[in-house]
Amino acid sequence: MSHLNSINKGNTVAKCHSVTFKNGFTLIEVMVVVVILAIISAIALPSYVAYTRKAAASQAEQEMQKIAEQLERHKSRNFSYKGFDPNYIYGSNAPMTEVTLKEYSITIRDMNTGKLLTSADADMRGRNWSIKAETTDSQNYNYLFTSTGIRCKSKASISTYQSCPGTETW
Repeated sequence: MSHLNSINKGNTVAKCHSVTFKNGFTLIEVMVVVVILAIISAIALPSYVAYTRKAAASQAEQEMQKIAEQLERHKSRNFSYKGFDPNYIYGSNAPMTEVTLKEYSITIRDMNTGKLLTSADADMRGRNWSIKAETTDSQNYNYLFTSTGIRCKSKASISTYQSCPGTETW
């Protein structure tokens, strides 16, 4: 700025072009950003949904294994699975007929009769157990886990507590 003042003092006329800056974005810049965001969301959203499904399925598998471990402890103390109640695992005071997760409902039954292990039914011997996890998401797996070694998953509904034909193992 001092250089311009010295030029003006010597009666020399200096022409300065004023440069004005416009605030904002051009339409092309905005459209490029919109296209980039659309591409990123088209790739990221399905991946995120698949990730959340896998996470929910993994949580159901872990809960089933935790319940199976507690069932074996119950049998080692009581010589039967009969009377098992998972309420102490989850900090509940009331008897639990099912364990509810975010996307799954887990039920524990006597494998031979299909009755709840918490039942006081005299017909139930409590020799084998079956744990079924049913999902609320039709795109995710339903699970079956039994004391006889059956571990299967299916995107179709599993109707029985004893077997699951035509499914994958886990």
